[in-house]
Amino acid sequence: MTTSQVDMTQNEVLRRLPQHLLQYVHQQHYDRYSPIDQAVWRYVMRRNTAYLPKVAHHSYLSGLAQAGISTEQIPSMYGMNRILKDIGWAAVAVDGFIPSAAFMEFQAYNVLVIAQEIRQLEHLQYTPAPDIIHESAGHAPIIANPEYSEYLRRFGEIGCRAIASAKDHEMYEAIRRLSILKEAPDSTPDQVAEAEQVVVNLQNDVGEPSEMNLIKNLHWWTVEYGLIGNLENPKIYGAGLLSSIGESKSCLQPSVQKRWYDLSAAHQNFDITQPQPHLYVTPDFAHLSFVLEQFANQMALRTGGTVGIQKLIDSEQLGTVEYNTGLQVSGVFTNVFTDQYQQPIYVQTTGATALAYQQKELIGHGTLAHVAGFGSPVGKLKNINIPIEKMSPYDLSAYKIKEGEYTTLEFEGGVKIEGEVITGKRTLQGTIILISFKNCTVTLRGQVLFEPSWGLYDMAVGQKIAAAYAGPADHHSFDLITHTIAPTEASAPKSEVRLRLEGLYEEVRQMRESGKVNQQRISEILAILAQQYPADWLLKTEIEELKN
Repeated sequence: MTTSQVDMTQNEVLRRLPQHLLQYVHQQHYDRYSPIDQAVWRYVMRRNTAYLPKVAHHSYLSGLAQAGISTEQIPSMYGMNRILKDIGWAAVAVDGFIPSAAFMEFQAYNVLVIAQEIRQLEHLQYTPAPDIIHESAGHAPIIANPEYSEYLRRFGEIGCRAIASAKDHEMYEAIRRLSILKEAPDSTPDQVAEAEQVVVNLQNDVGEPSEMNLIKNLHWWTVEYGLIGNLENPKIYGAGLLSSIGESKSCLQPSVQKRWYDLSAAHQNFDITQPQPHLYVTPDFAHLSFVLEQFANQMALRTGGTVGIQKLIDSEQLGTVEYNTGLQVSGVFTNVFTDQYQQPIYVQTTGATALAYQQKELIGHGTLAHVAGFGSPVGKLKNINIPIEKMSPYDLSAYKIKEGEYTTLEFEGGVKIEGEVITGKRTLQGTIILISFKNCTVTLRGQVLFEPSWGLYDMAVGQKIAAAYAGPADHHSFDLITHTIAPTEASAPKSEVRLRLEGLYEEVRQMRESGKVNQQRISEILAILAQQYPADWLLKTEIEELKN
């Protein structure tokens, strides 16, 4: 996906999107919505807007207009983006589920991800698959509330750094397949049952939940299924509830348990295929941000250390560790050596690795320079109180850490580096963050970690790993274009029976919009429905409206 395929002139927010997010963006193809699709949208929206004022947070109805959403027709991305820019947001169309990290990163850029598909007539009450009713009519109106808008943005910013597990990816693929099968008109009950069983098996075998798993729970119980106010008479603000005719009513019944929202919600799993048996209530939107920061304080993003590095190793995915000096190492982490106190003393990546500072790749330290991996010590030098990053030029000279000097550096954890200093890199404040050696040997407890024949050795400088998180520090360092959008295929030819029914829907729509109702033709359409389409009830409902 290139920027030319997305109209970036509609909304300046879209112009800030990086290329690796644009790969998920689809063109909306508005002309593919059939007259029946438009009737489904209209029915759900009219039902919801008639009922929701009684039960939804007051931001919802006012937000519908601010988001450019009409009850009469499916919204276009073009129209939404012209209006959303006034509240600092934008919208893009995608094809169903996308990876959780990408979904949250879109939020961090103030962009709503909207599935362009619309639910089938058979699934008006609730659908497990993302669709345009849920995404646009559910999510968009509430972001007009400034406090909630900032919560959503901040959630995306933190969430896209959450570290996932290898099993999270399996779960994503399984849920995506299940949602597609449930909405596909040609799916068999056996196929759906088999896909459901795969999801159940994975849910029962997730092991220790990952950061991504936990923060997805918080997202579900707030952004998707959140209630606000008090336990006795809460209001709805979650998009999943706002977009569901069935659950927007059933969720407020006494049979659905109401709990105060707190950090424990991160450990409460959910079943995307079923209505929820319990929901969480927040007293106000500010409390959502408070809980989010509580959770972030427990993430490797803010705690780093051995635990954070191990999470990256277990994820088997691209991630970043950040030293206390600010130096960032991005790659696939495969090993961490620790001391007797389980503190990290040496970290290693395998394969392409890049070094950065403040999210900008260091010149000469991209993946081509570190194509086979990277390894470096963590900690202070043995018997020396001053950490390297705080040494003055006099100190560095005294310990032979200067250009042209052959030196031996022995760290408290046991790592020993012997080699000739070539150069170093400093921050603008003068803090040294990287030292390069030639003819260098690195050992730990008799094990050789680097030898001179491997080339130059770059040593990260820092006493500790202050942060560990998913994804690279600088997105330009890696080729992140991995998602392939299949070429848009022409829709399967519709049967004559289906085309005639769509034609009838279109006739009724035109009568309503023009205000010119042909009663004789209405009678004829009702007769056709009775004879040829006895199961269709939605068009009869639209006709009844015309009569009134």
